[in-house]
Amino acid sequence: MTLQADIFWSFRSPYSYLAMRRYRAMEAQYDLQLHLRPVYPLAVREPTFFERNHPGWLRYTLTDVFRLSQYLGIAFFPPNPDPIVQDMATRTIAEDQPYIYRITRMGQAAARKGKSLAFCDEVSQLVWGGTANWHEGDHLKHAAERAGLDLAELDAIAASDAEALDAELAANQEALEMAGHWGVPTLVFQGEPFFGQDRIDLAIWRMEQAGLKERE
Repeated sequence: MTLQADIFWSFRSPYSYLAMRRYRAMEAQYDLQLHLRPVYPLAVREPTFFERNHPGWLRYTLTDVFRLSQYLGIAFFPPNPDPIVQDMATRTIAEDQPYIYRITRMGQAAARKGKSLAFCDEVSQLVWGGTANWHEGDHLKHAAERAGLDLAELDAIAASDAEALDAELAANQEALEMAGHWGVPTLVFQGEPFFGQDRIDLAIWRMEQAGLKERE
């Protein structure tokens, strides 16, 4: 029997990006179906989060993700542009956010088609993998095509059904918190949360206890 798990994930989280290839490798290796459920990042849900956090938090996080990317052998660059418009000197989040709403709603639209894992992986490789101006030209179009989707269709859904998509995204966040965590990336299997890219092996171990088998 194919096992099922949810992944709660954000386009602004570098740890989400660094975990994505291992999530997809899990699904390829094991008789497992992963449902990626996008959420809006803290910068949208709690705009004062960065102002309230410890002053050293951002510096440590950047140090950690750069060394982790080197350890994993995954290309990692500061996004250009950042999916969240933010003054890094003051850590203030801008009211106008032209990128994060669009791509997150498209990620949820892809989830409706059962292809959010592939779509979010392809787009996050643009955002965090060194593609300048990833939001322009044909970058997103080709990313959607690699995921088996049509960008124009996703964009149209994101624009015309924004309210319903936002309600689904809020439900994703609520489901994450009901499972016992609030951060991303978090894999939830049978109600048990595994937060962080460093808990993937632990999640696999738990799934093996439930009968996880490799694909034949």
